[in-house]
Amino acid sequence: MTLTIIRHAIAVPSGTEGISDDERPLTKKGRRRFAKTARGLAEICRRPDVLLTSPLPRASETADIAAEVWGGPAPISEPVLAHGSVDDIIAMLARYAGDQQVVMVGHEPAVSTLLARLLGSSAPERFTFRKGGAAQVDLPGVPAEGGRLEWFMRPKLLRALG
Repeated sequence: MTLTIIRHAIAVPSGTEGISDDERPLTKKGRRRFAKTARGLAEICRRPDVLLTSPLPRASETADIAAEVWGGPAPISEPVLAHGSVDDIIAMLARYAGDQQVVMVGHEPAVSTLLARLLGSSAPERFTFRKGGAAQVDLPGVPAEGGRLEWFMRPKLLRALG
């Protein structure tokens, strides 16, 4: 499997009055910037076979933008990407093992912890994703066995590619 991990784009700040953390949407700036970021992703990633997303608005909106730029597939909501452990996420990804191109949109700190685990590192702070940032990992076997980093990019670089 080739796994592309994306952190959601810029969202309404945590603690915004009247909006719970789980309901925070993307900002206009977040939507605009991620549309450019997604075009950059489309330049370096083939259209995914599967697009998984956290059901939280900031992630699902990010996934919708990516799906529109890639021309599909429709995002699949995976609750484990919102509040599950890294072990839960790895178990969920195992359903997609094989030669598929899988893209997932999630949240910090889970995305950096997942990337560190897949690369055999115990230092997730070295893999902190910026909002709208992405990484791609080649997973030749089952996800629990880990894989090889293909690239890890800031959103600014992805926007430049788009």
